[in-house]
Amino acid sequence: MEGQTGHKFIGRGAHKGKGIAVFTSGGDSQGMNAAVRAVVRMGIYLGCKVYFIKEGYQGMVDGGKYIVEANWSSVSSIIHKGGTVIGSARCMDFKERAGRLKAAKNLVDRGITNLVVIGGDGSLTGADLFRQEWSSLLEELVATKKITVDQQQKYRTLQIAGLVGSIDNDFCGTDMTIGTDSALHRIIEACDAIVSTAYSHQRTFIMEVMGRHCGYLAIVAALTSEADYVFVPESPPPDDWQKRLCDKLEQERQMGQRLNIIIVAEGAIDRNGDAITAEMIKKVVVDNLQQDTRITVLGHVQRGGNPSAFDRILGCRMGAEAVMALVEADENTEPCIISLDGNQAVRVPLMDCVKRTKAVAQAMADKKFELAVELRGKSFMRNLETYKLLTRLKPPKGAFDEQGHGKEGFTVAVMHIGAPACGMNAVVRSFVRNSIYRGDTVLGIQEGIEGLIAGNIKKMEWAEVAGWVSTGGANLGTKRTLPGTRMGLVASRLAEFKIQGLLIIGGFEAFAAAVQFYDNRKDYPSLNIPIVVIPGTISNNVPGTEFSLGCDTALNEITEICDRIRQSAQGTKRRVFIIETMGGYCGYLATLAGLAGGADAAYIYEEKFTIKDLQQDVYHMATKMSEGVQRGLILRNEKASDNYNTDFIYRLYCEEGKGLFSARMNVLGHMQQGGSPSPFDRNMGTKMASKAVEWMVNQLKNNMGPDGTTVCSGPESVCLLGIVKRQYKFTPIAELREQTNFELRVPKEQWWLKLRPLLRILAKHDSTYEEEGMYMTVEDRSFVN
Repeated sequence: MEGQTGHKFIGRGAHKGKGIAVFTSGGDSQGMNAAVRAVVRMGIYLGCKVYFIKEGYQGMVDGGKYIVEANWSSVSSIIHKGGTVIGSARCMDFKERAGRLKAAKNLVDRGITNLVVIGGDGSLTGADLFRQEWSSLLEELVATKKITVDQQQKYRTLQIAGLVGSIDNDFCGTDMTIGTDSALHRIIEACDAIVSTAYSHQRTFIMEVMGRHCGYLAIVAALTSEADYVFVPESPPPDDWQKRLCDKLEQERQMGQRLNIIIVAEGAIDRNGDAITAEMIKKVVVDNLQQDTRITVLGHVQRGGNPSAFDRILGCRMGAEAVMALVEADENTEPCIISLDGNQAVRVPLMDCVKRTKAVAQAMADKKFELAVELRGKSFMRNLETYKLLTRLKPPKGAFDEQGHGKEGFTVAVMHIGAPACGMNAVVRSFVRNSIYRGDTVLGIQEGIEGLIAGNIKKMEWAEVAGWVSTGGANLGTKRTLPGTRMGLVASRLAEFKIQGLLIIGGFEAFAAAVQFYDNRKDYPSLNIPIVVIPGTISNNVPGTEFSLGCDTALNEITEICDRIRQSAQGTKRRVFIIETMGGYCGYLATLAGLAGGADAAYIYEEKFTIKDLQQDVYHMATKMSEGVQRGLILRNEKASDNYNTDFIYRLYCEEGKGLFSARMNVLGHMQQGGSPSPFDRNMGTKMASKAVEWMVNQLKNNMGPDGTTVCSGPESVCLLGIVKRQYKFTPIAELREQTNFELRVPKEQWWLKLRPLLRILAKHDSTYEEEGMYMTVEDRSFVN
């Protein structure tokens, strides 16, 4: 049926009987199970018959017990598991036409004409070949009387939707592949562990990470572990890399550094295309520097463990969109890949992506390494560029005068305002080192506004910020205090210390402080300096950005705690956990953790709920429990409702669940703010600080008067640096105040609210009550966009 807007309505059961199969092929990766779960549940929601094909293409060829119809409970309690529960295998049979003929017969027998393929470029290329041959395969099956002419007509078109599952992030056309973020978690956990032992003994550690043809894991691991040198296939080192490596390690030891880390991708090569191995690097270091050097090869550890929150959410969104792509396809639709473009899940032509991926390999074979880096995409290029910037030891020639003072000599300052969040220290380190490299003086303001007023300000040195990337909290100290009526004292301190640019890192308070700085500029000349805010808060409630520093780490903390809580009830029959998350009036944490944790419901302030909604959710839980589900998970944002608080919901479930299930309540509190920063937060903080330095210097240069002084008074000189649609964007504070609800301390528009329908669809059981008005338009399918 058509709606008033002309979009097709997609309701429960709208595609009754359509056959969809999902399978995983090639190497496994964390997050595949989340994608499988989403395919099954979205397919069932739309009325499709959904099948597992076990053991990848081999299962498709063998048929029989390997092709199994899935139901709702088939995918219960798998979202938190690594690997793939439906199995994966390399299949030589499918490479031959005879094998593909068997596979076609098995699919037709079950009415399957839609495939969701989760794998790498080889698996996806195989699926496209299968689709191209489909008509001729059916003709051959009819000719040999293995299927009827009616079956040939009914199942004449095969549709393909692909999801890329690969820890290497080596597929062009998507910013992140399923499993990459989790692999980075494993690598960073290993690096953090190694740092402590290396520091104790003044050792050099060489870590080999996966990446036979792609250096993404190596580069991001190097950025987020403060590694001293990195070797990757796409950007081989100069021919004299042995000397450069030794010079760098020696200089760092002279500067007081007790440990060195070198990251090498397993496929690292030199300019001639010859392999650079961990053993070769060790020999260079030992022979030339006599340093105690050890090698750690992480191997398949990187593929293991539970998927990160990011990979679970990515799998959910991509799996749901793959089903939508299949049910909307017609005979003329090209096979597509579900791709991540910034914060958007989009469909891109499958073979275009395969061709681009192969073009990278060709560029490397032709030794066109700059082209190979460019073809990898903007994210890869930015990571490589930022790493090179941060690992320079000597400033460029001409940056300093004979006395060692920077010729430009700007004095810039950094401070925190608001609650601590993981990733803040990564920003400070990057800001300090990028500024010092340029020849600027960096002042660290301790304890926020209170410290500024008290004059608790010190010069930051290069070596002082070593090791800061991996530490949580805020090493400079932070308080929630705003300038308020003490703006005169703040302004006088800025003038006293001759501060020409200010970086503020923090949450909503940091944004509010910047608004006050901007509003008071006309009264206090020392406020006419470039001021930039980098949002850092687990609540993700700051306008002008889709992600704040710390919210990814907090999501992982919540997800991990939910996993442990559910595990604690492993031997207990039928238990429901009600968990309260932080976030103020912003339901980001509850919603995203609900998706990542496979929650049955997530209550937030932005989406009003009544006692009737709570009652329906209790009945829904009871239905699932009576059908064999053992554990339930309910999340509630701390300010979701004044009256329906966490204790009320807990008591409601206790009372209504008598005889069916028991309930337990957990308030997570400040555990969500703690922990070691995730790779995402470390990387984002590092890159944001680099952008902030560049922006600040440009503001100062562009507003420099003839006497050498700078006056930055325009609205464009007080900005917030955020991520908006995959771009780092500086937005004037003056613009953002119009987009902000200051009473609730949230942006007026919040992108993640579009994920709420997906959370409900993946949580509801097909046999439970119908939701009133529960349909989606093409516009409303924004959980994938």
